[in-house]
Amino acid sequence: MKSKIVLLGPAYPLRGGLATFNESLAKALQQRGHEVRIITFSLQYPSFLFPGKSQYGRDKAPAQLSIEAKVNSVNPVNWLAVGRRLRKAQPDLIIPSFWLPFMGPSLGIISALARKNGQSLSIALVHNLIPHESRPGDRIFTKLFTRSMDGFVALSQEVLNDIKAFEPGRPAAWHPHPIYDHFGPRIPRGEALRQLALPADKKYLLFFGFIRPYKGLDILLRAMAHEILKSRDDLRLIVAGEFYEDEKKYMNLISEAGLEEKVILHTKFIPDAEVARYFSAAHAVVQPYRSATQSGVTQIAYHFDVPMIVSNVGGLPEIVPHGRVGLVTEPEEGALARAIDEILDEKRLKKFSAAIGEEKKRFSWDKMGEAFEKLYLSIKEKKP
Repeated sequence: MKSKIVLLGPAYPLRGGLATFNESLAKALQQRGHEVRIITFSLQYPSFLFPGKSQYGRDKAPAQLSIEAKVNSVNPVNWLAVGRRLRKAQPDLIIPSFWLPFMGPSLGIISALARKNGQSLSIALVHNLIPHESRPGDRIFTKLFTRSMDGFVALSQEVLNDIKAFEPGRPAAWHPHPIYDHFGPRIPRGEALRQLALPADKKYLLFFGFIRPYKGLDILLRAMAHEILKSRDDLRLIVAGEFYEDEKKYMNLISEAGLEEKVILHTKFIPDAEVARYFSAAHAVVQPYRSATQSGVTQIAYHFDVPMIVSNVGGLPEIVPHGRVGLVTEPEEGALARAIDEILDEKRLKKFSAAIGEEKKRFSWDKMGEAFEKLYLSIKEKKP
């Protein structure tokens, strides 16, 4: 099977995990013999809707990928133009990314128009169907998108269940989020700590990624101040990521709990070139999320062989088997404090790190590409 495939969603010059995902999937599909290009956003979010400092990041475009910035998320005239253009181009498969209801109208209408050529199928890549933070109009915008799809590939069983409830009887499959492997190799911990100007006689937890309410950084901070961990003078928490909400409540929490010496704040967007130093310095990655489907952060931790503590929510326990590569706990400060104390045992850390090498073999970009191929052929065969 050799097909013309268009990925519709974030990519260079936009920054973040969604852009990285689409670029990695495009490369995997190319390696499987397909002709692939990406159509990304010329305007992804209006500035007043974007909580971070910049939507743009990397200086260099990824090599050997065709990327065009054509989609304006708020301009219906643009949606009609892009949809007609795709209809005329007649790709075999269109893969729109869906992660937020706000994107439903633009990506749904573009896909619906393109499919009118009788040639193109649209199979959505669904990161989240139900948003972590709900807003008025979510269901209408999501329905506008899902009704324009021929099928769906989810990144967790949790999201697959949401799809089946939202669109019963529609073709859908799931494959776990592949590993983000483009950050380069792990570096020696001593060198990573030197680059971060941190002392080598401490044990480091890492909270990584955008800071939003559902990610539970406040739970983690309260756990750091819990009675169980108070006597651990060797323990430090690195917070590496940009605030997507008001930072005052976190600063107040750190001050009130007396955590100024135990919490290291690198609250900025972390470019790809710096990611290795944070994960290589960490003894464990902590994701105290209140809600989740899956997470790209776990897949970065897998790449760098770092044990994890994750909340028992959404698809996270599917990705981090409890007691094998890390610990699964409830998103509550006492339970989290106990898990932190447990995971920092040297023998346990070594056991988890050793098991990661085997466990991560199931998270393959090639198999992700294969999942789209199988669903595409299955839908194609049933078409009249």
